[in-house]
Amino acid sequence: MTPPQRGADTTPRPWHDTTLSTEARVDKLLSAMTLEEKLAQLGSVWLGAEIHGNETNGTGDEPSGNVAPMQDVFARQVDFDAVTRHGLGHLTRPFGTRPVDPLAGSRALEETQRKLVSRSRFGIPALAHEECLTGFTAYRASVFPAPIAMAAAFAPDLVERIAHAIGTGMRAVGIHQGLSPVLDVVRDYRWGRVEETLGEDPYLVAMSGTAYVKGLEQAGIIATVKHFAGYSASRAARNHAPVSMGRRELADIILPPFEMAVREGGARSVMNSYADIDGVPAGADPWLLTTVLRDEWGFTGTVVSDYWSVAFLAATHGIADSYATAGAAALRAGVDVELPDTLCFGPELAAMVRDGRIPEDLVDRAARRVLRQKTELGMLDADWTPVSDAVRAGGIDLDPPANRQIARDLAERSIVLLDNPGSLLPLPALVASIAVIGPNADDPRAFFGCYSFPTHILPRHPELPLGIDAPSLLEALRRELTHTTITTATGCSIRDTDRTGIQAAIAAAHDVDIVIAAVGDRAGLFGGGTSGEGCDVADVSLPGIQDDLVEALLATGKPVVLTVVSGRPYALGRYVGRAAAIVQAFFPGEEGGAAIAGVLSGRVNPSGKLPVQIPATPSGQPGTYLHPLLGGDSQGVSNLDPTPAFPFGHGLSYSRFNYEALNIDHDTVPSDGNLKVSCTVTNIGERSGEEVVQLYLRDPVAQVTRPVRQLAGFARVTLEPGRSARLTFQLHTDRLAFSGFDLQLVVEPGVIDVFVGGSSNATGCQGSFTVVGPIRPVRSERILTTPVTIESTA
Repeated sequence: MTPPQRGADTTPRPWHDTTLSTEARVDKLLSAMTLEEKLAQLGSVWLGAEIHGNETNGTGDEPSGNVAPMQDVFARQVDFDAVTRHGLGHLTRPFGTRPVDPLAGSRALEETQRKLVSRSRFGIPALAHEECLTGFTAYRASVFPAPIAMAAAFAPDLVERIAHAIGTGMRAVGIHQGLSPVLDVVRDYRWGRVEETLGEDPYLVAMSGTAYVKGLEQAGIIATVKHFAGYSASRAARNHAPVSMGRRELADIILPPFEMAVREGGARSVMNSYADIDGVPAGADPWLLTTVLRDEWGFTGTVVSDYWSVAFLAATHGIADSYATAGAAALRAGVDVELPDTLCFGPELAAMVRDGRIPEDLVDRAARRVLRQKTELGMLDADWTPVSDAVRAGGIDLDPPANRQIARDLAERSIVLLDNPGSLLPLPALVASIAVIGPNADDPRAFFGCYSFPTHILPRHPELPLGIDAPSLLEALRRELTHTTITTATGCSIRDTDRTGIQAAIAAAHDVDIVIAAVGDRAGLFGGGTSGEGCDVADVSLPGIQDDLVEALLATGKPVVLTVVSGRPYALGRYVGRAAAIVQAFFPGEEGGAAIAGVLSGRVNPSGKLPVQIPATPSGQPGTYLHPLLGGDSQGVSNLDPTPAFPFGHGLSYSRFNYEALNIDHDTVPSDGNLKVSCTVTNIGERSGEEVVQLYLRDPVAQVTRPVRQLAGFARVTLEPGRSARLTFQLHTDRLAFSGFDLQLVVEPGVIDVFVGGSSNATGCQGSFTVVGPIRPVRSERILTTPVTIESTA
């Protein structure tokens, strides 16, 4: 297929001149465009979307006669020629809407772009965007570990490699923008989208998310950080529910990951949150989308709406009486592009501009941002082509061996060994028989997050295979333990209450030496699973009757290795000291079966750490470790104990690590200074292992309440038995900043306690230093990271 040709008029135009600056080209193009043509660049089209019933995130409520019921919007058919007659900003999910062969999909996308370019007055193609939370959401594409598993690895370098691999595949087939990563900081484990996050600590989220942004951007994909902001803190963890949060919590906990991703990661797009904070929806908040994002952080990219979130300003938030007035509110606030379809940035909004209700400058502002990105991507160049020459010549493998190796590396480092009181793990080499029992025993779908293609789209196409090789845990264990007899039983389903299988599971347990209890989640959407978007829960008990199954297996007296594969942390306190071992795997992707089997067998030495706490009891909410004193200790004033079963940062190994020789190079540091915190870590075990060394700080006396401990730095270190490493954290006082009494970011004088160790609780080294001098206001160019150097010692 030949590359798309520009519009019918082939006369060279100034905006095609690559010798001009990007801004000059955009200026010339904008000056030639009509209002409708500029607005068209702010819209999108989703062709062939298969959205039905509870798979949508909409509502049937109709707040006024000017707003169509949302279910009618989801079901509507799009006339492509009509909606693109003035051009188009975005094409929505050309690969992630239905199963498409990668080569056929790239050719279809190229044909769509050719049509857009040839009929456009200016020959402007559309940006094509896709989801990419756990990989390119396309058929036969690699399914990597879910973001919560990426966080459990505490390995930003691996996250960056994964994102680069994802972006490379997307870019090759003609995709320009990826709707990832999610930078929401977990505030309540009951929220269905915990699996999409990078954990409950803002620094861990920021470091991992910024690495993801860098990987996508280096592959030529516009990274879209989301959901800006506060979405993860909804009341009672209900999706789309209001957020009751003050500016201090927002500034100190929620916003830092976005700031780092924009300032240091170079993210070129931001997606607004669905939620409102104290009554103001994010999609209509100029303070958030313009003052903070652009004026304070210097963001120059595009703000794209979460799907239908502009329409929701009318349909669910009730702050507009029509889709056009919703569009006007979003445009004023700073939303540049409406996704996934054009409902609010269309002809009715144009009419509001023409009659003076909306300044045309706001349309120009948004169109300039979109056209700038298209120019930077080469989409206005004469030789632009939608897909790579290699793909056009013969196709592409979206799940190549290199991808699988990265997926394996991350999956292995994400598995968390929670408990191993009798050292049953690793499994004895000559164990004669094992029963793998539970709903996650023999189903590879257990390893996939809700935005993976096999979970997101394939359930509507049951006639098709997964499209990728993904052995179940049972298959992987049989490959791993070739001399062991391995049997299986389901016992129960993920969430149904049918108990008829439990007796068979008990019988299977009685016949073997060791039981692997494989329980947890099945990802889905809007009630279609136990984890995922719209799959919120009332408490964090294991879904369905899985707790009953585990209790029945424990009652047999056989050693039970509890293996939880899930998207959120579940309450496991009742099993501590009763299960022979407890292993947590957060949706580990296509290589997850082999990774878990490797940890159980001992081929893999576990090194994952918890990015969220594991609650002791089902109602132990809120569970995040970032609490002031009374948030984590009842102090006798409450009968409820929120102490977790396993704390943030926890994770055991088959090696043992000793921490010693803490050194803080200065007893005092000025409020605008920096210092070094060093310690020595030694592998005192009998095998090589990796340890995640974690630095925590505490400000015990401040003008506002502060967390008891908060992560300030971390690093992975690999050590052979008997070997040591000296780690040095370069700590600038900017890393101590918080929102003071007047909500201004400050560093204030006083004692700072320091903890270095293997988790937020088990800190092997402790010390302190004193900040001296005046209270210092911290500016927007503050230092956001804590670099770490590692030196091997004898």
